[in-house]
Amino acid sequence: MHAFRFGFQIGECSAAELRAQARAAEEAGFDVLHTWDHVIDGWSPLAPLVAMAEATTRIRVCPLVLNNDFHHPAHLAQELASIDHLTGGRLEVGIGAGHAFTEYASIGEPFDPPGIRKSRLAEAVEILRQLLDGQEVTFHGVHYQLEGARTLRSLQDHMPVLVGVNGKAALAHAARHADIIGLTMLGRTLEDGQRHDVRWEPERLDGTVDYIRDQAGGRWNDLELNVLVQAVVVTKDRAKAANQLAERLGLSVEDALATPFLALGTHQEIAEHLLACRERWGISYFSVRDLRGFTPVIERLRALVTHDKGDP
Repeated sequence: MHAFRFGFQIGECSAAELRAQARAAEEAGFDVLHTWDHVIDGWSPLAPLVAMAEATTRIRVCPLVLNNDFHHPAHLAQELASIDHLTGGRLEVGIGAGHAFTEYASIGEPFDPPGIRKSRLAEAVEILRQLLDGQEVTFHGVHYQLEGARTLRSLQDHMPVLVGVNGKAALAHAARHADIIGLTMLGRTLEDGQRHDVRWEPERLDGTVDYIRDQAGGRWNDLELNVLVQAVVVTKDRAKAANQLAERLGLSVEDALATPFLALGTHQEIAEHLLACRERWGISYFSVRDLRGFTPVIERLRALVTHDKGDP
């Protein structure tokens, strides 16, 4: 079972606030800082990673997640390897197939059906892995054609790659090629291009994790599972918070209380909930957008883990 890791995803802020949040997250015990990749008014996904790393000493940095359709894998590999060198080997890569059709429309980019976007992502992941490992790549796929391509090798011997996907074919490929799988459990993209129908029922997640385990085979024990927690609600009335969110999301209250995509209750209750999620699904890497609200959870959760191990 993997040790817990915690990521903090920055929001809209100034350059000074960006660095200050990075330092605060490191001091709070977070393990990874995240950006995001959207064609909207806000930070780009890559350049801020260098600034946040330079403002800190330990914490790792990772875009959560890059839209593969907006980055050719050869150019992206060169950029990622450069960032890895500039950050002293603290980079992790997060990449997905893209979903916000409104952003594609805004830049005149074709929005292909999900199967094509996921197939293109699968090819890109294989190309990135080889280039970041310092290999010369010749690749003749459906979507990408490379002939003797080389880029800068990453500083790390093996840069971790997180793939955020859904669907059987995409999950099977990620289970064979990724180091980390970002579980989404989302349905169709809604009219605003950002929100989704959610498929967060615990039994559905049971089946998804079982499928990943089966597809991963001997890689399973090394594969890390990540969840981007969509809401952190610190409250003394966990049931009330679950009831309010369940109605809005189309979930039962029981499912809202059980899902790893929501963190509801007191800090102690949230810590116990995440511990239960790791026990049931093997999810050990939780990313959030609420620095202040979630920070006390980290201390409580690590205390729970220490107590379970019987350490003095």
